[in-house]
Amino acid sequence: MRYPVRKTAHIFERVGLAMAGAACGLFVGAHVGSSIPQLTTQGFLLLMMVLGGIGFYLGIDTPQMPFDDAHSHIDAAEFLSAAGTLFATLTAFVSVFVIVLRIDPHMGWTWLVFIGWIVGVVMQIVAGAKARMRK
Repeated sequence: MRYPVRKTAHIFERVGLAMAGAACGLFVGAHVGSSIPQLTTQGFLLLMMVLGGIGFYLGIDTPQMPFDDAHSHIDAAEFLSAAGTLFATLTAFVSVFVIVLRIDPHMGWTWLVFIGWIVGVVMQIVAGAKARMRK
């Protein structure tokens, strides 16, 4: 009986992470899309949400390598996951800050947020795929 409950809890956790990633993607998409006229589309918002959902689903809960002498090298998947999560959530935080306080940042900052989000989410996706392939 414990196994099905644990499996269900794990699925709930992963779906919750995907929804958090999609929400972060929505905020970044709203900020970037409102500043760059070519990206003011529903398709762009949907793409940002899907990328965030996939990135947070795969990249946050990666299986770790064991800590012993045989595995003393750097775990690239764990590092990519951590760095990608930091970049993605930092850009989402900045986007929420800009939207809520109605700040009009320089276009360079908007592009930096957009690129930071894409890099962070791609790092999460690559980390999640890499960690699951070694299982």
